[in-house]
Order: sequence, then structure tokens, then C-alpha cells
Amino acid sequence: MPVEFLGIGGTQDGSETNPRTTAAFDRDYTLKLARAHADNGWDRVLFAYGAGAPEPAQVAAFVASKVPDLQILLAHRPNVSYPTFAAKTFATLDHISDGRLTVHFITGGNDHEQQREGDYLTKDERYDRTREYIGIVKKAWTSREPFDHTGTHYRFADFVSDIFPVQQPRIGVSFGGSSPAAYAAGGAEADIYCLWGEPLAETAEQIAAVRAAARAAGRTDVPRIQVAFRPIIAPTEELAWEKAHRILGRIEARKAAGPLSRRHPATAPENTGSQRLLAVAERGDRFDRALWTATAKATGGAGNSNALVGTPETVARALLDYVDLGVDILSARGYDIYDDTVDFGRYVIPLVREEVAKRDRAAAAA
Repeated sequence: MPVEFLGIGGTQDGSETNPRTTAAFDRDYTLKLARAHADNGWDRVLFAYGAGAPEPAQVAAFVASKVPDLQILLAHRPNVSYPTFAAKTFATLDHISDGRLTVHFITGGNDHEQQREGDYLTKDERYDRTREYIGIVKKAWTSREPFDHTGTHYRFADFVSDIFPVQQPRIGVSFGGSSPAAYAAGGAEADIYCLWGEPLAETAEQIAAVRAAARAAGRTDVPRIQVAFRPIIAPTEELAWEKAHRILGRIEARKAAGPLSRRHPATAPENTGSQRLLAVAERGDRFDRALWTATAKATGGAGNSNALVGTPETVARALLDYVDLGVDILSARGYDIYDDTVDFGRYVIPLVREEVAKRDRAAAAA
């Protein structure tokens, strides 16, 4: 099966290494970055969510109307809107994008970040709410008859939407997390399960946990698996590692001057995913073929923060190692966001696609 590539639908040019030089939502930069993905072999881009950040559904609609050959992954936190309203929003965006939308539901791993927008539930309560929320949204996408709902977190009567997704029977659902509660919720509800890049052994364990949760929920299928990395590539191994250490130095310099992000604490993260990244980093800074944990350690395990370092050929082979584990979607985001989008698309994506296609041809001929 062909592998897919996910990039970042950024609205401004800042990163952990570079303070932004644009507005929080720069229309020209947003469109330029989206077109760089579309023109360089990427399949879709993520429009992320953060308290105080530009509203991602509107940004996604803007990009979808301007870039017709790029899939959209929209991040959404259930605490910010009622599920019936969200279902209509997503269905409308699916029409704007001609059926190119997937929705990534975020439960929220940091209490303080959630409280910025009025969410005071505990983490376990948030997972319970997310699972209920996704179920309502799915029903709103598919039910042509009015329905009632009385649950732990939501109650309403006689709802039926007047707009349904272009995609039938519904829009795809994406989900992420590394705790048992996350596996249970995502295993039950997700079409795509998202993980942050860890060593191969730990990734295999997480994939097994997701699949076990799907079976425990009574599913006959299993979610597709997505894994995310920060690629650092150069023409030679030596140059790639020199580049990697320059990037680390810039992260450390920015951190010394102030917080890298309001969204993620630099120390003592609450979410299991970040805790796992830091635990791996404590064991060492290099794993498997090209995985480098120093960037995760420097940022406090903030989100997608483990790097793959090497030549395009080395990074492509490292990504193929994850494909061999059963990974379907490879997510990548560089530190110089625009230039790294172009370079990764030109020099890494074709190598991975060529090898996967060769394997598929060999399997079909066997």
C-alpha cells in the first residue's frame, strides 16, 4: 500500500530555532507553504490547534480554496465547541475542500493549556468526553433522521444536520496519545492513530497497544498508523550532523532567552507522550538508524520533537524501517519550515515512494 506524507500547514514562519518574522496569520506565507507541500510530493498538511493561535478551520478553508490538490488534516479540541456545531463545521469544510478533509481530535495533555479556554476537566474526564464527542459527530455526519442524545458530557434533542460530508459515509477521524486511556479511546474511534517518533521497539509496542484496543472495542478493522519526526538532512552524514548540532544550539539559545512555546512546558510535562520522549532521551541520544533525541530533550519533549538525521538516503531508509512496522503515514516538519518542506519533498519523499512501490510490485508478483 502506498505510504502517505503529512506536513505542517503553518500560518507564520517561526519555529523552535527561529523567532517569527510574520504576523500570527500571514496569508501570503500560509499559501506559499501550502503550495510548497503540494508542489513537492506531500499528500496533506496539518492545521494545528493552540489556545490563542489563529483558528485552524478558517485557515484550512482558506488553503483548501486556493490549493486544490492538497489533503487537509484539521486539529480540533472538543472543549471549544458543541459537537453538533462542530459536525456542521467539518461537513461544510469537506464541501469547500471537495472531500479532502480529515479531522484530528485532540483531548489535551496539559491542564494549564486547556484551562486557557475554560476546560477544567481532569485528563481522564477529557478522554471520556472526547470519545462521547466523536461518537456524536460521527452520528451527525451519517444520520438523516433527527436523533436525541443524553450522555455524561452532552445532552440534546431532535438534532439533524442539513449538510453532510462529501466523503461517504463520513469524514475520516484522526486521534493521538500514548496513555492507556488514549489507546482505549483512539482504538475504538480512530481511522488514523498518530504517534510521535520513538525508537523502533517502542513504536512497535505502541502499535500493538492500539491494535489490541481496537480489538477490545469490538472492531474488525484497525486504525492506520501515523508517526511524526523532525528531519534534518544534508548531502553527507558529516554535514547532516553538523547541521543537527547547529539546530540544537539555536534551540538552546532561544530557550535561554525565554519560553519556546506557551503551549508546551519545557519541564515536567503532564502528557504521557512527552514523558515517553524524555524517558527515551535519558537512555541515550541516538537510536536505530538515524533517530536523535537531543532535540526532544532540549524542548521538554514538546510534541513532535525527535529528529531523524542523515543524508536523504539514510533518512529514507530510517522511515522505511517504520513502514516495515506497519506505519502508513509519515509526518515530518523541519526547523526552517519552508526550506525544509521543499528539501524533504525533493530528496526524501521520492526515495521512500520508489522503495514502497518496488515492494508492492514484488508482493503482487509473488
